[in-house]
Formats: sequence, C-alpha cells, structure tokens
Amino acid sequence: AAIFYTLILGDRLEVIVAIRDRPLVHYSHELPPSEIEIVFNSANSQISSPRRFNLELFQQAYDWLIRPIEDNLEANKINTLVFVPDGILRNVPPATFHDGKQYLIEKYSVAIAPSLQLIELQDREEIPQEILLAGLSQSRQGFSSLPGVKREIEQIQPLFTSEVLLNNSFTEVNFNRSVNKTPFRLVHLATHGQFSSSAEETFLLTWDERINIDELNSLLRGDSKLLRPVDLLVLSACETATGDSNSVLGLAGIAVRGGARSTMASLWAVDDEATVILMTNFYRELANEPITKAEALRRAQLSILSQQKFAHPFFWSAFILVGNWQ
Repeated sequence: AAIFYTLILGDRLEVIVAIRDRPLVHYSHELPPSEIEIVFNSANSQISSPRRFNLELFQQAYDWLIRPIEDNLEANKINTLVFVPDGILRNVPPATFHDGKQYLIEKYSVAIAPSLQLIELQDREEIPQEILLAGLSQSRQGFSSLPGVKREIEQIQPLFTSEVLLNNSFTEVNFNRSVNKTPFRLVHLATHGQFSSSAEETFLLTWDERINIDELNSLLRGDSKLLRPVDLLVLSACETATGDSNSVLGLAGIAVRGGARSTMASLWAVDDEATVILMTNFYRELANEPITKAEALRRAQLSILSQQKFAHPFFWSAFILVGNWQ
C-alpha cells in the first residue's frame, strides 16, 4: 500500500506519500484554499446527484494528488492507496479521481484512514465466517421504507453462518443480546442512520429506538477485553452528515472507539437497487477469495460501474472503507 497524507495550508496543498521501505515522497501545489474548496465542493455536489457530472473536476483532483507520483506507484507495484485526508478533501471519495481514461478505482483498491496511529495494522486474517445481519425494510419513526434491505440481507445470509434481525426483531434489546451472546466479527447494519463529527447528531435507527454513537460503541464492545474485536462494521443505508467535513472522522470514531478494526459506510444517501448489488458482490468476494476488504470493495464497485444505468459515480462511489483495509 501507499499512504497519502494531505494537508491544506494557507497558500498551498501539501502531499506526503509513504511507501514501505522507500523514502518519503513530498510534493506541493501553490493553491489558495478557496480554489481547493471550489473544486472539491463542486465535485461533491456532482457525485451526490445522479443527474450531473463534470469529469474535469475529478481529473483536477487526480492531477493534484496522484499524477506527480503515478510512475512511482507503478514502479513499486502498489495495489492499494490509503488516504489520510484533510478538511474538505474528506467529502469526495478518492475512488472517483480520474486520470483522463479511467477512475482511480479501476486501477487501485482505496481506503481512508483518520490517522495511522488509530489503525490496527496487521497481516490479513482468514475472513470470519459468522455475521450478524440487522436491518429495517419497513418505514419506522418517520423514516421512509428501504425495500432493498430485505433482499440485501437474504442474498448475504447464505454466504456465511448468519444471525438475522429484520424489522420488528431488530430492537435495541435483541441487538444487544445478539452481540453479547456471540462475538461476531462481521456486523452488517442496513438501516437509516447519520454519522457526524457531533455525537449528538449521530444515530442508528432500530425498530423501536435510536442508538447513539456511545450506545453503539458500548454494544459492540461486548467482549470487554477485545480478544475478538469486530473485524468489519458495515453501515448500509446510513449516510454521513451533509456539509460536515469532519463526518468521516465520526465514522472512524465508531471503528476506533468501539473496537472495530474497520467501518464501511456511505458519504450520501445511496440508491437502494445499486446498494443491494454492491453489498451482495462485496460479501461474495470476501467469502470466496483470500483478498483484502479494500480489494473486495473495489471489485464490488466495479460490478456497479460496469452497468450502464449505474455508471455515474453516485451509484458506486458512496461507500468508503475507513480503518484497517486488510
């Protein structure tokens, strides 16, 4: 993997790239923060709507962050890019950066790290075979129905040894009982929720309650010694807070504070049909082959991108992997 550290200063954009057993690579661009903000805010508005798309914005992002080091990445046979993004850069998934011919995700697996100090890096273990699947397909507490959730859970369930909490069985009490009874290392939550840098604005919807971030962390920390921590927490149908440049840190906080090694969630409200396909393919890749979580996500995203009606980044790029990508 190559690790990209980005920093927006008063008059420039700084980039430092770390590749194992190689000297650090540094480059910068003299740019006022306002110009960076315009490009990334405009790019964010383009990808969060399936009706608009200006490829030049994503080519500009590529030119700033990737182009200066692309030969180095190829020479070192890099296959995963991990970004430690700063400020407004957190609101655009790097998978959408474009070199003029193809998206970054067509060449590399991509992950986000809030800080490598907060990420537990280790050799990849065998993918856990037990999964807790919980979700709401019906309308609850003023939130709309999510008809794809039932099909999503039904398609993932046969791939692993599964416990399912769907609709009226997905209560806070039942969820608490399940995570304390079995040390699930894969937890998939398909429900409405929002993740923000503010704990008060972060919640997860169950049939009867809203679980806030502290409650979720407490529930996931059922194994108090964290001898078998959650390897991957997937938040399907949730979204990060719009306009909150630190919302990705809110996502990362769930993984780090709750003891999960990594979290996968979306930056905006996602398309129901595309999400079912993406999630099913993601878990199928994990179950069938010894690959990293980042590579499984890449393959799942490419399965969406290859379909003409879902080719717009709105459909395939919303989900990001935060934390341990292995």
